[in-house]
Amino acid sequence: MIRIFSQYVSPKSLLLVVLETGLVLLGLLCGARLRFWGDPAEFETYIQAPQFVFQMAIFAFTMLTCFYYGDLYDFTAIRTRRDQLVCLGQSFGAACLLLGLLYFIFPALLIGRGVFFISTALVAAFVWFTRLGLDTAWRIAAPMQNVLVLGSEQLAMTVVDELVRRDDLHIKVVGFLRSGLGGEEKAAGSGLPVLGELDDLERIVERHQVSRIVVALEDRRGCLPVRDLVRLKVTGVRVDDAQSTISSLTGRIWLDMVRPSWFVFSDGFHRSRFTPVWKRIIDLVLGIVGLIFAAPIMALVAIAVRLDSRGPVFFSQTRVGFKGKTFEVLKFRSMRVDAEAGVGAQWASQNDPRVTRVGRYLRKFRLDEIPQLINVIRGEMSFVGPRPERPVFVERLRSAIAYYDERHTVRPGVTGWAQVQYTYGASTEDAFRKLEYDLFYLKNMSLMFDCMIVLKTIRIILAGQGGW
Repeated sequence: MIRIFSQYVSPKSLLLVVLETGLVLLGLLCGARLRFWGDPAEFETYIQAPQFVFQMAIFAFTMLTCFYYGDLYDFTAIRTRRDQLVCLGQSFGAACLLLGLLYFIFPALLIGRGVFFISTALVAAFVWFTRLGLDTAWRIAAPMQNVLVLGSEQLAMTVVDELVRRDDLHIKVVGFLRSGLGGEEKAAGSGLPVLGELDDLERIVERHQVSRIVVALEDRRGCLPVRDLVRLKVTGVRVDDAQSTISSLTGRIWLDMVRPSWFVFSDGFHRSRFTPVWKRIIDLVLGIVGLIFAAPIMALVAIAVRLDSRGPVFFSQTRVGFKGKTFEVLKFRSMRVDAEAGVGAQWASQNDPRVTRVGRYLRKFRLDEIPQLINVIRGEMSFVGPRPERPVFVERLRSAIAYYDERHTVRPGVTGWAQVQYTYGASTEDAFRKLEYDLFYLKNMSLMFDCMIVLKTIRIILAGQGGW
């Protein structure tokens, strides 16, 4: 298993990204060679033209981006060969449309002379047959990683459930070791065997060729086989605790399973002095550029809001931001003017009757949040961070949820890890779940992680999955 931003990622996905980058470039070169098959001199002139390298880069970037947004690298979403073929067809269709639009707007990018159609057909064939071959080779040659779970109670069951769900990681849970405190009934419900007691650890590891041990004991006092674990670890067997494993598998910190000491001693939560500086510079530049390019869209949205219902176009609301300071967040109005008249502050809910007709579409594609670029420029918000909440809800949540105020240690974001992983919050339970994602973001915060969140946000917006 490979970890990126403290999340387990399938090695097969990473291998495919590398392979298909090369295949796309190879397909383009082969397409040009076939187009000029009878004239080698013209082929040499064509590929040595100064703009050809740039055209190749645009072609490859567009193809791979559409592959990503088409779920071709997410093996938890693609289960069958038919699913893979459908996603591949959709991705190529989207790539051709997008490239056609780019060529129309910027004619200098056009590959032209039939090379585009030949190359696209070749790339499709290369990618499909490579995936067929890799799938077969992966099943035969890729080493299965055997995992042993120490414990047989509820924590151990949760670890196993998450490991089994991630079958893209090519792992096999061989079974449990009980601590002598029972738990066989729960272990039996998982369909996996209890292989023995904790005293049998070294023997079981050798017999089942275990390469990773997950410690999932409910109570480690007096029963953790420390000496055995140390001996196994120095021989190359990886030893992880259950909380960190679950966090890496799911992308959130399960607060009902971690102790305060886990926050103190676990990896992560490192912040360079320069990270906030670079983050602020990037926010400022992108905020100004984004506001300029979004101006035409904002004008159209403003007209639509004005025509749809009475009331102001823009809407401001007090939110809690960095270090607990309040500020006014800006949005396009998506609800009726009297949305909270007589009832006070309320969470938005699914099919909320207070949302206007235009507002429903604005929320779906997150167009109502474009004015928050002004908040970003002011320094009240960042592009990526925990979602700012209203003071009345913050007071309620900080008394009900431990660690809630930790999300205010960074600037709130227009988008964030919790927003792309979880739906709109409409209850204390939803706020609890979103905090688990926010804490995972704080633990692994980096500029590259921010870029990944932005990519996921764009995908959600294009798919119209933005909210209620």
